[in-house]
Amino acid sequence: MSKEASVRSGVIAGGNWIVDHVKIIDSWPPQDSLVNIQSETHGNGGAPYNVLKNLSKLGADFPLEAVGLIGKDPNGDVIIDDCRRHGIDTRQLRRTPLAATSYTDVMTVRSTGRRTFFHQRGANAHLAPEHFDFSGTRAKFLHLGYMLLLDELDRLVDGRPQAGEVLRRARAAGLQTSLDVVSENSDRFHTVVHPVLPEVDILFVNDYEAEKLTDICLRKDGVIQRALVEAAANSLVSHGVRQWVILHSPEVVFAVSTRGEACWQPSLRVPSAAIKGLVGAGDAFASGVLFAQHSGCSMADSLRLGICVAASSLSDSTCSEGVLKAAECLGLIEKWGFQPAAR
Repeated sequence: MSKEASVRSGVIAGGNWIVDHVKIIDSWPPQDSLVNIQSETHGNGGAPYNVLKNLSKLGADFPLEAVGLIGKDPNGDVIIDDCRRHGIDTRQLRRTPLAATSYTDVMTVRSTGRRTFFHQRGANAHLAPEHFDFSGTRAKFLHLGYMLLLDELDRLVDGRPQAGEVLRRARAAGLQTSLDVVSENSDRFHTVVHPVLPEVDILFVNDYEAEKLTDICLRKDGVIQRALVEAAANSLVSHGVRQWVILHSPEVVFAVSTRGEACWQPSLRVPSAAIKGLVGAGDAFASGVLFAQHSGCSMADSLRLGICVAASSLSDSTCSEGVLKAAECLGLIEKWGFQPAAR
């Protein structure tokens, strides 16, 4: 590690800033029928908002910086106030008159925790490379997300997504880059995500996204397969990811590096009674990994913290309210234990 890299500190996160309206419903309806909303809460949403707030709740003692666009409206006020309460620098969280603050109606079925998202893209659709300024930051990591849900950054210019320019400039400024994508049901993964991978140091993908990116089905008869997970992760390394591909699923996590290092980590065996919602679990996982990586932990230890933070997030219907301090998250290992290993 260079002397320059060793003295950097902090996480700057940019992309989707969303207010989630989480509604717990008694069942999922067929079209034209009615279900009951049993409870309703409001919370944070979007990769940068979730990750930075989670890092604060974990006990981060390093700077947290926001980049994004929000509207000049009450939802925007909520985001700014929440960031200030959690020690997040909002100087690059700009307010625009072009659109309202993005929001999502999250419909969560009480009995299963399964959720469905009704999303208003709002101001996030206007976020562009010129809104990112790395000249004054000493942050160690840039976390960018979600690709495929950021209209301007996803837009191809001369055949390349504009997000690639953001990642390139971040790396040129001395930051390590991490990237997350949204689980979109489309064929855009190859055209929008693949071209930026050579500018990504750490790639986070879930099982669905990995299948979309690699065309490798990871399950047989519904059971995730180790050999297929390894094949998909190594395929993504071959597409240019610079350091680590981290592939996470509800059952297990696998990370592989460009140097051939590989780590498996089963998820925690969280009892169904402890699960209030699944929304935000992927961002909670990424938060734990980045928290540990920032501290210089091994990837094995980083994955372990990541799955514990994800498990803690399940205790609340919102993305971040269930997240505990880092040591308390790790304490869940003794409480619940690990899932059986993948085949």
